[in-house]
Amino acid sequence: MIQALLNSFKIPDLKRRLLITLGLIAVYRLGSYIPTPGINGKALAEFFNRIASTQGGTLFGILNMFSGGAMEKLTIFALGIMPYISASIILQLLTAVIPALEKLAKEGRAGYEKINQYTRYLTVGLAGIQSLFIAFWLENPPGFEGLKIVTYPGWGFRALTVLTLTTGTIFIMWLGEQIQERGIGNGISLIITAGIISRIPTALQQLVVLLTGKIRQIQPFTILVMSVLLVAVVFAVILVTQGQRKIPVQYARRIVGRKIYGGQSTYIPLKVDTSGVIAIIFAQSVILFPATLASFIPNPAFQRLAQGLMRGHLVYTVLYAALIIFFCYFYTAIVFNPLDLSENMKKYGGFIPGIRPGTPTAEYLDYIMTRITLAGALFVAVIAIFPDFIMAWLKVPYLIASFFGGTGILIVVGVMLDTIKQIESHLLMHHYEGFIRTGRIKGRR
Repeated sequence: MIQALLNSFKIPDLKRRLLITLGLIAVYRLGSYIPTPGINGKALAEFFNRIASTQGGTLFGILNMFSGGAMEKLTIFALGIMPYISASIILQLLTAVIPALEKLAKEGRAGYEKINQYTRYLTVGLAGIQSLFIAFWLENPPGFEGLKIVTYPGWGFRALTVLTLTTGTIFIMWLGEQIQERGIGNGISLIITAGIISRIPTALQQLVVLLTGKIRQIQPFTILVMSVLLVAVVFAVILVTQGQRKIPVQYARRIVGRKIYGGQSTYIPLKVDTSGVIAIIFAQSVILFPATLASFIPNPAFQRLAQGLMRGHLVYTVLYAALIIFFCYFYTAIVFNPLDLSENMKKYGGFIPGIRPGTPTAEYLDYIMTRITLAGALFVAVIAIFPDFIMAWLKVPYLIASFFGGTGILIVVGVMLDTIKQIESHLLMHHYEGFIRTGRIKGRR
């Protein structure tokens, strides 16, 4: 692997792409330390320390993970790339239910650019709304009325916060697009991954304090167990992320003039985990919605409901897992249409051996997809609740436990695999050995 990385810098085009990617990620990380004007940093840090153990702390912990720690410092990149992700998911779902958008999506490059333009507009709108609510929330934090986070509250502060945070999100979106065009890998995904990985030093620092403090709260044997579990979780995530059910497809041979078309065999790769992290994001949004409302509605019954849905409770765990399984099937049903797939196969003379073309093929594909989605949904649910199990069993903070499952590990592993594949394709194209040795040429002299 080290040799493959060294070879990556021997190819001029790949070297340029790698340096551009690293440089733009460095710009993103630099912006995560520039504070938003008008904020009292000490009061803000005290506020986040107070809510760290509450359900609201869980909500802001998730937002803080996606922003790479920018949320807890309320920097210019505090919103992170989440408004863009939300806008992309909303447009993707609307494309499946609105005929005009569905027709636009089938127009090729022009349709893609138009939908991407709509996504950007929606991103600006979502970022503006979220930043305005953050400004109101910082001026009057519920339950912390005596804490003065904003130095000079009022509409001047609110307008400045909306402008700063919305501009920060747009700039991150631009950085992701530049990485996509001029760098290597998926730009938006790499920015999210960089934010998640940036939390590793803080997590290691907490681990060292727990291990070497005056009162040792964690034993060396626990570190060994955690290391083994981390390797096992990463291995399992790679296995399921790359897992496919290959459906064989045979194309009929056609003779047109003196040429013969078709006659070859191929397969349809059906992914075990089609939804990826989207199901977890949807489930987290739904289950944290009561807690978000409870912070603004001082109703005792509503407060008790929100307390029952706090992380660590049995009701929270069961409901969270059930929502993940539901959204895995929901998202798969949105993006995978077996009827369209069977019609396209029939149109080009393709068929699955032993299955009649048309409706029987669609029913067969739906039958297979329903069953492999169950395996993927159960795995995603287990990975999502695994950090809670680590917290309760090994008595470690959530920041440390979050690296053993949940959204973070799925994003990091998936993005790293995709980036390595793209780098390897450049290496093999220039006759260099890739990351996986298969007996090819080791490199040019």
